Amino acid sequence: MEIALILEKLIFIVIVFAVTMFFALYSTYAERKVAGFLQDRYGPNRAGIFGLLQPICDGAKLFSKEEFMPDTPNKILFVVGPAVAMTVSLLGTAVIPWAEQFVIGDITIQGQIADVNVAILYIVAVLSTAVYGIIIGAWASNNKYSLMGAIRAGAQMISYEIAMGLSIIALIMMTGTLSLREITMQQHEMDWNVIYQPLTFLIFLICAFAECNRTPFDLAECESELVNGHHVEYSSMKMGFYMFSEYVSMFFSSALISVLFFGGYNYWGMDWVAENWGANLANIFAIITLLGKTTFFIFFFMWVRWTIPRFRYDQLMNLGWRILFPLALANILLNGILILIFK
Repeated sequence: MEIALILEKLIFIVIVFAVTMFFALYSTYAERKVAGFLQDRYGPNRAGIFGLLQPICDGAKLFSKEEFMPDTPNKILFVVGPAVAMTVSLLGTAVIPWAEQFVIGDITIQGQIADVNVAILYIVAVLSTAVYGIIIGAWASNNKYSLMGAIRAGAQMISYEIAMGLSIIALIMMTGTLSLREITMQQHEMDWNVIYQPLTFLIFLICAFAECNRTPFDLAECESELVNGHHVEYSSMKMGFYMFSEYVSMFFSSALISVLFFGGYNYWGMDWVAENWGANLANIFAIITLLGKTTFFIFFFMWVRWTIPRFRYDQLMNLGWRILFPLALANILLNGILILIFK
């Protein structure tokens, strides 16, 4: 029985990893297509039909490019940096609930890699380690622009993780649980948390942009000032790892936003589908629903990138400490008062 459970989890891990990497790969394509649409141009359109083979060509280019190693005494850390960034980006998807249980004969398969009862605490811990990949790689690069980008990234992560954590506390006060599966089940059909926690959602969304180093908060890279920041000395697949880790983080953040605030895999008519067409088909629709919500937020990330200009660093810090931090504290106080009144 234990061997069967381990095999089931390994298969599910491989599937989730493949889906995550597929989304990360084609997010690079979608990024340029969205940018092209917003700027009234085509975007990639030569490699394959509608340019659909462009990500494959980009991957082949990164694999075949010459490896460059700067003159640094920390060559091991130079290699470890992008590996840490990529690994940490992938860890969060382990606790995302994709569907309810699949029942095949006598076999029951959970629609989640790990149903951790403190999943939110796990996610906060994972997010807090994400910056180490940037700092390690930048420090080992022996380049002043890389180091400046890493310092910015570290300060940015610290500033926005506090507001993000406080916003999640307000959500936990309402739901009474740290389990993502239970939070999803409480949002059955269309009873979404965003209806009850719009301010929490807004704070969390802004912090998610900062955590993913996406415009308007991409101060760690900032091409005009730091010539690509922390990965200026990287080439080939080490550079590719840093690029893909950003898109993996964006996929994870979009899935997490969908789970916390937009019902996760729940959709209208889910009970009817389960009763009339079977629970397994309802679960397949549930996975498609969650991936659809995730895709929408990935598009939103890209839309914002090509619409809003980058903040200055003082504006970034001002927003984090003087606006979002007090707003998150006030949101906790407001939620406490409302819970006392209505419960």
